Amino acid sequence: MATNIPQNQRVVSGMRPTGKLHLGHYHGVLKNWVEMQLNYECFFFVADWHALTTHYDDPSGTPTHVEDMVIDWLAAGIAPSSATIFLQSQVPEHAELHLLLSMITPLSWLERVPTYKDQQEKLREKDLATYGFLGYPLLQSADILLYKADMVPVGEDQVAHIELTREVARRFNHIYGREADFEKRAEEAIKKMSKKDSKLYRNLRKRYQEQGDDEALEVGQALLESQQNISVGDRERLFGYLEGMGKIILPEPEAKLTKASKMPGLDGQKMSKSYGNTIALRENPDVLDTKIRKMPTDPARARLTDAGDPEKCPVFDLHKVYSDDKTLMWVNEGCRAASFGCLDCKKPLIDAVQAEMEPIRERAKEFENDRSAVRAIIDEGSEAAREVARETLDDVVEAMRFV
Repeated sequence: MATNIPQNQRVVSGMRPTGKLHLGHYHGVLKNWVEMQLNYECFFFVADWHALTTHYDDPSGTPTHVEDMVIDWLAAGIAPSSATIFLQSQVPEHAELHLLLSMITPLSWLERVPTYKDQQEKLREKDLATYGFLGYPLLQSADILLYKADMVPVGEDQVAHIELTREVARRFNHIYGREADFEKRAEEAIKKMSKKDSKLYRNLRKRYQEQGDDEALEVGQALLESQQNISVGDRERLFGYLEGMGKIILPEPEAKLTKASKMPGLDGQKMSKSYGNTIALRENPDVLDTKIRKMPTDPARARLTDAGDPEKCPVFDLHKVYSDDKTLMWVNEGCRAASFGCLDCKKPLIDAVQAEMEPIRERAKEFENDRSAVRAIIDEGSEAAREVARETLDDVVEAMRFV
């Protein structure tokens, strides 16, 4: 990626409100969001409809979970002035686009999503033989495509969902992107650029379509991004014309892998509520202290004088997230030499986690004491998101010849 990040690139991401957030969410998602909101146009949404895919039998706790999760976001550093924070169910266009996309999406595409059978196996106690569960990756696609996202920050386990989204967008554009007068309108759009840019665009288009020059495609796309004298519709038309396709109604998003997609839990597995191995984002300081003190360590260290192997210890996995090189070396050498006990090893880790969480707890208190302000942020963000969503849906409906 270039050093200078285009300010108009759009990022979309969401979370299901199924309970309090933990440090896995913070390191795997929220820290990345906080950084991205400074450089991109960000839309972060509470995916309450997605929560129904596995918690449809009792959604009564969802309203409270929604507010608590947004409080966690705000406390972590997501700013309403820098990002649009909204509630999925307050933007009904998500459901409408999901319905329209379901008409063109092959059933086999949904059945082959890796997480479909994997989650059914992990959640055997729930009846997940529903269309909602099968179709949730397509609802996720609608969530993304509705805002014409350039990038979607995800962990490795979600990359397949972004690829499905790209395939759905490609299929939609192939079926509906050919306007009757597409080439004529594309040629008219080229003339709206400066003579120099028009000539360059035609040259790049020829190089890509006749010689397969991928660099020409990249330069041509960058050229279109920089144009100020053409409408959004013309720009999308010219993107398709450049590639030899029709008008790109739904752009294909890119998956942006998070820096730390897997956060170790208290038992060494990935931190997850399903495993009961989490540290809540606003964990009580005393509870946090107790949780880390009780963490299992290398079984070989039954006595203080027994040497251990840090790589077999869940505590060392957390040290890798929170400790600097000097502390990691101290842990590594001291554990192998049995020069200190496991509680001594845990002490700097506890201090580091407490130091990170203290400002988050303090910021959260402000919003916990004024939940009406939290609801106002959600309502305002949902209104702004709906304006963007409506524009996309208008384009979709027009392309499908409903108007």
